[in-house]
Amino acid sequence: MKKNVIVAQSGGPTVAINASLAGVVDAVVKSDLYDTVYGSINGILGIINNRLLNLSKKNNEISNFIDTLKISPAMYLGSCRYKLPDYEDDDAVYTYIFHQFEKMNIGAFFYIGGNDSMDTVLKLSHYGNQIGSDIRIIGIPKTIDNDLCITDHTPGYGSAAKYVASSILEIAHDTYIYSVKSVTIVEIMGRDAGWLTAAAALARNSYNTAPHLIYLPESPFDQNKFIEDVKYELSRRNNVIIAVSEGIRDKDGNYFSASKPTSDQFGHAQLSGAGKCLEYFIKESINVKVRSIELNVLQRCAAHIASLTDIEESFSLGCEAVICAEKGISGYMLIINRVSNSPYNITIDTADIKNIANNAKTIPKEWINKQGNDIMPELYEYMSPLITGEVTISYANGLPQYLPIDHLNPVN
Repeated sequence: MKKNVIVAQSGGPTVAINASLAGVVDAVVKSDLYDTVYGSINGILGIINNRLLNLSKKNNEISNFIDTLKISPAMYLGSCRYKLPDYEDDDAVYTYIFHQFEKMNIGAFFYIGGNDSMDTVLKLSHYGNQIGSDIRIIGIPKTIDNDLCITDHTPGYGSAAKYVASSILEIAHDTYIYSVKSVTIVEIMGRDAGWLTAAAALARNSYNTAPHLIYLPESPFDQNKFIEDVKYELSRRNNVIIAVSEGIRDKDGNYFSASKPTSDQFGHAQLSGAGKCLEYFIKESINVKVRSIELNVLQRCAAHIASLTDIEESFSLGCEAVICAEKGISGYMLIINRVSNSPYNITIDTADIKNIANNAKTIPKEWINKQGNDIMPELYEYMSPLITGEVTISYANGLPQYLPIDHLNPVN
């Protein structure tokens, strides 16, 4: 008798996470070992609250389900930020989850997410080993932050980077029309790692030198040095465009934020207003026109400008996760190995989840300039292949056609 599988999504959305989900569904449809694929609504909470969606049925009912799912933004199954307790302290929720697995004849569980999601994969796989379960627990990476360890890069990053670079280029076109002195600050997501902010440099071309300054969490932020940098750039040009990570901090590790950071369930700082703070700081220090722009969630939901490379890699990882489960692999995350930059080539492999969960990958110091206000060519070469290619999207009434998500917000 064939086993069934459950797949869930967790953490922050990306343009590419549904492509990985589509890969799982596609591989299960073609599998000789697995039968039905269920989607857990709102991450691991869907299993706990018994909210499951029959994705095999959806695939049969909706024309081009897999292809449309690949290019739909955010998370088709919804998300959560639920932290499992340590099972040594309280195993009640683990007992219930594995009871649900047994009741539904589950042979594999796939969790698509970032650092916190991999913590869930780690705990479930450890508990499964403790009780002698043969259910395969596998992590599939995603995060626009690009901060998962071991893997060369994470699905979702390439599309978000493409949006950031495109936005900076368009902002430059808008800004350069005026001859008056001005400063534009663009705040970009990145609490502890500056990968996404660094992608702003991809906007530079033969006629555009923006962003003229880039500030990342990896380099201590000095307010006085910042003002000196801005004044110097203003002495060279009328319009200065600055890319800044939301997570910039001083040499003592204090965040430069408009409000005191709060924390989520995993203890991560929730930030706001670094760009606005810098706007006010410049206004107080320099007599110049200044504005700040916060890209916010647009960075992670702009499916209309997704990277084809990102979507295709994400889909492949979902497919490969099912193949790994069929081989008996458990307690691992799929990873990407880069073979070469030019021509761009990768391979897909696995890595033990214990070496990934609860760790974060930051930009190497040698990829940031000594002044801490720009990136080095090596980082540009690393990022450049990840934003290539365009996705074909169908439109209706002038708007993109995505899969409906009424199952996430049912009306009583």
